[in-house]
Amino acid sequence: MVFKRYVEIGRVALINYGKDYGRLVVIVDVVDQNRALVDAPNMVRSQINFKRLSLTDITVNIKRSPKKKTLIKAMEEADVKNKWENSSWGRKLIVQKKRASLNDFDRFKIMLAKIKRADLVRRELAKLKKEATF
Repeated sequence: MVFKRYVEIGRVALINYGKDYGRLVVIVDVVDQNRALVDAPNMVRSQINFKRLSLTDITVNIKRSPKKKTLIKAMEEADVKNKWENSSWGRKLIVQKKRASLNDFDRFKIMLAKIKRADLVRRELAKLKKEATF
């Protein structure tokens, strides 16, 4: 397995710790061995430690330290948001956020739906077993 996610200018990353947890950012410059300058459309450009970033497979074609307007345009051209939402990693995080926002009654309704589904599966399986024995 070859490593494909390099720290590079234009690499989209997910912040995995701190006040901006869960936010997608783009690396616009590498400060030193441990830090990068990152930016996103609704964020102030800031330095962040590499340990707080999870690199994604998505890249944006930008030059070093672009203006905010240029970055936003490049992100729209690269269709970053759509690619992220269609990736398995992005879908998993969306489901996690949705589950975390459920209230007690929603969780109860889901439990009842799972019980109904399991009952239907059990009945169909019993019917198939009965047909197979004859």
